[in-house]
Amino acid sequence: MVSRVYVEKKPGFDVEAQQLLAELRTAVPEGLAKTARLRLINCYDVEGIDEELFERCIPTVFSEPQVDDASREFPVTGVELSGKTAKQLAAEGADISGIAAAPANVHVFAVEALPGQFDQRADSASQCIQFISQGERPDVAFTQVYVIEGECTDDALAAVKHYVINPVETREACLVARETLQIAHPTPKPVEVIEGFLDLDEAGLSQFIEERGLAMDLADIAFCQQYFAGEKRCPTITEIKMIDTYWSDHCRHTTFGTELTNVVIDDEQVRETYERYLKLRHELGRDEKPICLMDMGTIGAKWLKSQGILTGLDESEEINACTVKCTVDVDGKDEDWLYLFKNETHNHPTEIEPFGGAATCLGGAIRDPLSGRSYVYQAMRVTGAGDPTAPVSETLEGKLPQRKLVTTAAAGYSSYGNQIGLATGSVHELYHPGYVAKRMEIGAVVAATPADHVRREKPEPGDVIVLLGGRTGRDGIGGATGSSKAHNLESLEHCGAEVQKGNAPVERKLQRLFRRGEACRLIKRCNDFGAGGVSVALGEIADGLRINLNKVPKKYDGLDGTELAISESQERMACAIAAADVEEFLGYAKEENLEATVIAEVVAEPRVRIFWNDEAIVDVSREFLASNGAPKHQDVHIEAGSSYERTWAGDTFAERMESLVSDLNVCSNKGLSERFDSTIGAATVLMPFGGKYQLTPALAMVAKLPVDGETTTCSGMAWGFNPYLTEKNQFVGSYIAVVESVSRLVATGFKREDMYLTFQEYFERLRNEPARWGKPAAAVLGALQAQLDLGLGSIGGKDSMSGSFEDLDVPPTLVSFATAVGKVDRVTSPEFKGAGHRVALIAPRCYDADDVAPAAEDELAAIAAVEGLIGEGAALAVSTPGYGCAAESLFKMCVGNGIGVALEDADVDALFAPAYGSFIVELSDDAVLPEATECLDVALLGTTTEDYVLSVAGEAVDLARLQDVWEGAIESVFPYRSAAAQSESSATDVVPITCDDKLPLTYSGSIAKPRVIIPVFPGTNCEYDTAHAFERAGALPTTLIVNNLTPDAVAESIAALAAAIRESQIVMIPGGFSGGDEPDGSAKFITAFFRAPEVTEAVRDLLQNRDGLMLGICNGFQALVKLGLVPYGDIVPMTDECPTLTFNTIGRHQSRLVRTRVASSLSPWLSECKVGDTHTVAISHGEGRFVASPELIEKLIANGQVATQYVDAEGKPSMDLSVNPNGSVLSIEGITSPDGRVLGKMGHTERSGAGLYRNIPDFTYQPLIEGGVEYFK
Repeated sequence: MVSRVYVEKKPGFDVEAQQLLAELRTAVPEGLAKTARLRLINCYDVEGIDEELFERCIPTVFSEPQVDDASREFPVTGVELSGKTAKQLAAEGADISGIAAAPANVHVFAVEALPGQFDQRADSASQCIQFISQGERPDVAFTQVYVIEGECTDDALAAVKHYVINPVETREACLVARETLQIAHPTPKPVEVIEGFLDLDEAGLSQFIEERGLAMDLADIAFCQQYFAGEKRCPTITEIKMIDTYWSDHCRHTTFGTELTNVVIDDEQVRETYERYLKLRHELGRDEKPICLMDMGTIGAKWLKSQGILTGLDESEEINACTVKCTVDVDGKDEDWLYLFKNETHNHPTEIEPFGGAATCLGGAIRDPLSGRSYVYQAMRVTGAGDPTAPVSETLEGKLPQRKLVTTAAAGYSSYGNQIGLATGSVHELYHPGYVAKRMEIGAVVAATPADHVRREKPEPGDVIVLLGGRTGRDGIGGATGSSKAHNLESLEHCGAEVQKGNAPVERKLQRLFRRGEACRLIKRCNDFGAGGVSVALGEIADGLRINLNKVPKKYDGLDGTELAISESQERMACAIAAADVEEFLGYAKEENLEATVIAEVVAEPRVRIFWNDEAIVDVSREFLASNGAPKHQDVHIEAGSSYERTWAGDTFAERMESLVSDLNVCSNKGLSERFDSTIGAATVLMPFGGKYQLTPALAMVAKLPVDGETTTCSGMAWGFNPYLTEKNQFVGSYIAVVESVSRLVATGFKREDMYLTFQEYFERLRNEPARWGKPAAAVLGALQAQLDLGLGSIGGKDSMSGSFEDLDVPPTLVSFATAVGKVDRVTSPEFKGAGHRVALIAPRCYDADDVAPAAEDELAAIAAVEGLIGEGAALAVSTPGYGCAAESLFKMCVGNGIGVALEDADVDALFAPAYGSFIVELSDDAVLPEATECLDVALLGTTTEDYVLSVAGEAVDLARLQDVWEGAIESVFPYRSAAAQSESSATDVVPITCDDKLPLTYSGSIAKPRVIIPVFPGTNCEYDTAHAFERAGALPTTLIVNNLTPDAVAESIAALAAAIRESQIVMIPGGFSGGDEPDGSAKFITAFFRAPEVTEAVRDLLQNRDGLMLGICNGFQALVKLGLVPYGDIVPMTDECPTLTFNTIGRHQSRLVRTRVASSLSPWLSECKVGDTHTVAISHGEGRFVASPELIEKLIANGQVATQYVDAEGKPSMDLSVNPNGSVLSIEGITSPDGRVLGKMGHTERSGAGLYRNIPDFTYQPLIEGGVEYFK
């Protein structure tokens, strides 16, 4: 039996519907009435549970009575559903919607995921029901229903559907009642043997490539034919598909490995570097190696290593991320660690399905260093797009609107990073018309691990391969080859199977497992499941393998051998383990709630054999696979570069500044960046935006290494790239990309000698045209010259060579990432720190003929001078000009703290001229400037001022007006201060709540180290930060991982948590995204679990009989509210009169630092604070808006249960988004139970520690956790 419920947000809570309607008014300018109303209705179908359980789940799993209306009948008046089945309607050619009748001007359609696509909402609902039933997981299907009430023409309705339905992941659904959710999977047919393959001539092989949708070329398929002729058999389609993936540009960098046989260079500067490259080859004994882009890209590091410069490399046969050795101080003792970093692109997947593509871009970037047995702790996102403010009507046929692309991709990347618990320290989107051809989506991550966690051994015969993590489905099939192709309108219509879907909670479990030394030390070698799935991931681990596909866990039945072999389903890892260690390893995986299965064994013979249904469907030699296909040769013509000039319109300085700050590549991107969690991990040294107003963008991301304890060691990463410059001159543009990335990292306080580089290349499809090949060749040579000049090596990178759509090409792209490990006390930020300080320019004396690229010796002199000033403590703020020149740098240095600057005798034109490699420095009062030399230019530019004015050559510009233009330029796409997003009460002031006449409870005994139990649910991500905070406060924290792999495991976890609560004094529910905050609401996993009678009774005993305490932060606060523990002090049923936490009024995730004020003295948790104290606290949430009835609010205030309020710098609460990030009523941030024992709050008090948030002045720590611990002493 299939049970159904419809759920709709009540008016005032329908934020998503209102946001989408606003988008549709832009996307569908004609035919949709201005008075039209949009309703979004969630439809859930469930099979496998009885009616009684389904009814129990309606107000707990599928809806929340406080904010949702739930109905078993279709909730649109006058709309009748057909009584026929979907099959019957389809057979009759009737309307697929299943709507039999509807009133005039009521338009209804529904959307569902394509079969086989992962649906996190349905999956989370199923898991949540299992927590309640403690039985098997039921089948759940989710359908989104769209209802437009009001005039909407047929054309407008079609346009609406086109906007919300992406055919590569979703389809229009039928709303008629379902007879079953079971899908009849036909028994897969035996894998096809391609009979006659050996007899195909050249034309036949070409036709074979086209018919089978292969990425390989004619030479490769002929090479395959030759190989299988030698094997005396025809290949299977699995072998061909596997080989196609193995040799794809995505996997094996085929373009970069093509031998360049005739290189013609028109540009003298490029020719000189090319000749030097040839000399380096000779010095290194590489004359016999083919000249290719890969050799050009890697030879710099090889040569520097030969010169004794790159000494920290950790080199091995494993294919993981870039890895270097470093020393990390942990609790005052130095330890040997490994530092890893990786950049990854998902351009093609994000172009066709922006949410999933961007999400798995980050997921894929994480998996590479994760496979190196490290903990990934910070990420950077650099993207490229067309103009998202352009009218939707300008969208190319077959393409998604740029606005839809940029917003949905941002939602996907941030959703994955926020769920997995990865701090995103830097977010930048570059706008250039060329990225309309294909979007650029880059994720770069950093990771670290103690060196003794990593064991690197060659797998031996008898070892086994364990598949860890997610299950296998059809998602991602062909992703590697798809991303290796150029595309046109027709090909995009067939890309649906290439879409990958991320499941961040599963990858979080992998993160946890690989943070455990005892588990990592059992792994001989590890590889992530990226492109090519099982066949490639396992194939790269050992030379000889016997793989059994029947052992691979599946998402559903019906997959054939080829699909199992090449599916790119995410969140999977392959680990080579000695047979004797397997049981121990599987035990650790089970402890982390991870599926783990032995699917292969290592054999002596160097062949990859894959079996399915006892038949060998792949049997090829390692030598053949490793050949990377037929040798390829290409002529190259590097044309002379053009001059670069970027101007901003205006006759006066003020007009030019206004043009500059409204440029999409200069304007504020806070509305984009602040949806990414930047503080998870409690290690963020620099916030993405600095100053008391959090407005000055940091030049690099910086975080402390993820130690279990205290450290002063941190890492930094910065990027460099100007698409307009590189478009004109690939050599100079790529040289400057390196200079810019290094300069940004130097300006942030890291030393050049500690830096490493990694590059991201992204170019048009090169075809067989020498001039097109000349673009990446020039770029790689430019980057090589920069490496040699700066003495820095690129030890990693990623190339994507398919940036074409019909006759459109992406701009030539080489993004440089510079990274280093350093010390927290050197970290410097660019916002001006105070008035009356001198501002100096430190610059290379000489530049090239176009005044763009600095002379090498001069740039080194400038870097050394700035490093010296920072080391002496003489540099209060440092910036380095980029795309917007010195004018941009000076403006952004002003906005963070609202400080002006007066420049003396400044050349206005010079402020708008390229100044790469130079530095603008705010000096301390006692700073001594270095002397100018023949290589170094040193000059005083002016002085910082209290007046918020930019004064240049007698012309003063009002910075407040300029700031308003800067903040508003892209706010129509990424709002963050829009009045429309604020609540109606924003016009009225919020009164500070004060209750200082309550005495907190006291504990009847004394416990030196109270025990704290921290449950870890699927999706929890703050457990490490929370445990560390309690340890610092003097408690004994223990984490308990909730296991839901089987019904028995759920029951065991319930019993274990109840027992742990009985042995503890504090229950702490940490932050995260339990179940991905699905289905459509936060903390449902947690509440379902705590409502288990055994756990409920343990909580009541703790609070009512044992004087214990409870704390819930963020996701934990959401759980406490939805259980009733706050404000009622007990676990109670929810009604529509209960308070709740719901979606932020702005309609997206918010992440930044806020100020909160203590409002009450009631709770023991606040016993170390005084009423009226203000503190700085990190927030990161999408559902933090506290709502309650006026009557309940009045009662909470009278009882002293309002614990904290969001306030401004003066300590005043407000409904303004800059103060109150979610629109909570009366700016309430935290509340308590009636007796104060239970406290829930949104702000992450635990995200604190020494050396954090160095670009935020007046950071005031909140001793809340200390108060809870002290209560027991």
